[in-house]
Amino acid sequence: MNDDNLNPDIYDEADMADELSPEEQSPLVIIDGSGEREMYEHFRFVADKGQALLRVDKFLVERLQKSSRNRVQQAAEAGCIIVNGKPVKSNYRVKPLDVVQVVMDRPRYEFEILAEDIPLDIVYEDDYVLVVNKPAGLVVHPGHGNYSGTLVNALAWHFKDNPDYDVKDPRMGLVHRIDKDTSGLLVVAKTPDAKTDLGRQFFNKTTRREYRAVVWGCPEPPQGRIEGNIGRSLRDRLQMAVFPAGDYGKHAVTHYETVERLGHVSLVKCVLETGRTHQIRVHMRHIGHPLFNDARYGGDQVLRGVPSATYKAFVKGCMELCPRQALHARTLGFRHPHTGEEMDFSAPIPADMQAMIDRWREYAASH
Repeated sequence: MNDDNLNPDIYDEADMADELSPEEQSPLVIIDGSGEREMYEHFRFVADKGQALLRVDKFLVERLQKSSRNRVQQAAEAGCIIVNGKPVKSNYRVKPLDVVQVVMDRPRYEFEILAEDIPLDIVYEDDYVLVVNKPAGLVVHPGHGNYSGTLVNALAWHFKDNPDYDVKDPRMGLVHRIDKDTSGLLVVAKTPDAKTDLGRQFFNKTTRREYRAVVWGCPEPPQGRIEGNIGRSLRDRLQMAVFPAGDYGKHAVTHYETVERLGHVSLVKCVLETGRTHQIRVHMRHIGHPLFNDARYGGDQVLRGVPSATYKAFVKGCMELCPRQALHARTLGFRHPHTGEEMDFSAPIPADMQAMIDRWREYAASH
């Protein structure tokens, strides 16, 4: 392990948007003075029964190869050193049987990240940030079963001649993420200061994010606010679910507005007030309107309309045109981390989703 694997600039919880990590790793929810943060365990040590009282920075330096005490102290200041479930400072004294964890804002990469010449649709780039329009089907982070062919591999290639950008350094890189089969805009921080600043903006809900989705049915009322804690399903760990306000799950709010009714489906605009895993997909299903062709949440079935053979064939054709959940991160706005300028970007609905919308529009006009 080198020193860069401890992150002194872990930001307040940035947007986790719609994606589970590729290996479906469950993040830890860490609560400290800055609020709730989703973090991933990278190292865990359990102190022996005979452990003498020892500062946690010394305890970790003895166990983490090639990591300096100063680096461990920086990680503790950033809230990345956890003892018995709570962040501690570097002067905490480890006691017998204490569970000491080192956590970061992204899953652990236990393999080399290879630079791959994967085309990037770059919407904007300067010395501090890069905004990219991610296509559907592209995994964001490498992980179990997805060691190559990801957005991070594409970024490694794009920045291969930039000596100041290290794709393995968690102090820079993607500030938020979207699901593999969701298309749309993502921002990448090219410096540690930029990532810290952008992370705070996401945490403070000052960013501007708008999605377009096609859902089954016609929401009533046609616009509204969906509020409900989102947490991992108690029946299926690959799904998230809505829970009553309380100790389980995390507070989540989605605003929706019907843009166009298209027969038995609707094109809706969704604005995120929070950024929880699978938030739009879960909230829309919660109000009875799953996203069209969302296999994980039941939207890949015929949920509206008389299921005649002709109609089922039509729906199947629409799903073949857009073989994924119909969700696109259309706009993204934030304050530039260096200049302070307010910046707004937009990405058109991609061809697969637009072709499916057009097909439904034709259907609605003729029925």
